[in-house]
Amino acid sequence: MNHIPEIDWTRVDALIELAINEDLDGAGDVTTLAVVPADKRARAVLRCKQQDMVVAGQEVAERVFARLDPLATYQVLKPDGCCCAKGEIIAEVTGSAQSLLTAERTALNFLQRLCGIATVSARYAAALKDSATVVLDTRKTTPGFRNLEKYAVAVGGATNHRIGLFDRAMIKDNHRELAAMEGPGGIARSVARVRHAYPDLEIEVEADRLEEVREAADAGADYILLDNMTDEMMAEAVKINAGRARLEASGGITLERLPAIGKIGVDFVSAGALTHSVKAADISMDIVPMETEE
Repeated sequence: MNHIPEIDWTRVDALIELAINEDLDGAGDVTTLAVVPADKRARAVLRCKQQDMVVAGQEVAERVFARLDPLATYQVLKPDGCCCAKGEIIAEVTGSAQSLLTAERTALNFLQRLCGIATVSARYAAALKDSATVVLDTRKTTPGFRNLEKYAVAVGGATNHRIGLFDRAMIKDNHRELAAMEGPGGIARSVARVRHAYPDLEIEVEADRLEEVREAADAGADYILLDNMTDEMMAEAVKINAGRARLEASGGITLERLPAIGKIGVDFVSAGALTHSVKAADISMDIVPMETEE
């Protein structure tokens, strides 16, 4: 089963606070304050408005509503990870009418973003369902939202890559360029330095050319990232590597390419598209009659 990372609620609550303050700016929701009586209670439904959406972020949306009305009740009808069809209700929320309207856009912004990521991640994972190749995300995330976005990736069925700069050493192109300025053997020298400085960390080397694949494998890298290689180059990289390191295809990865890449023999495919350019899911919030009024 795919590992779902825990949500860091300290950071998420700070994001919620920032988002609400951004919307209210000290003056409050002037339209709602003027139009809706303070003692009015209301019920709303959150509805999927697109086909085949994967839900993610229900608890985040719940916390947004609770921030403005601690007595609000949020009923999840489609838990995170569920696939829902157009028109299905994913949650109901009841509470202060003013609070529901004030929280609406902030709650939907979080929910739509996370559902969009989960939905795309599910499509990428499904494209490799007949392969042993695993889909990974990247660090191309919205600043401050990485924990939430990687959570949504995992909920959708893809797998998290390293979380940040601290949990795996990755010797990328600019590291290689700087190492090369010291003379030949830059990749091997860089791998040795990381092993010495951080012996418990795994090491990944980004390779643009097949000669770099060979040098990284010879140096004992744990992972080799095959950057922007054609399918033919990746197939040759598999032969050169000969099972020594785990191979990750990255760069220029599209949904359409995945089935072919899955047959090459690489271990992973990483795609920034899971997070950096995802279209928000289409979700609406509609006020409906209170249950006692139906």
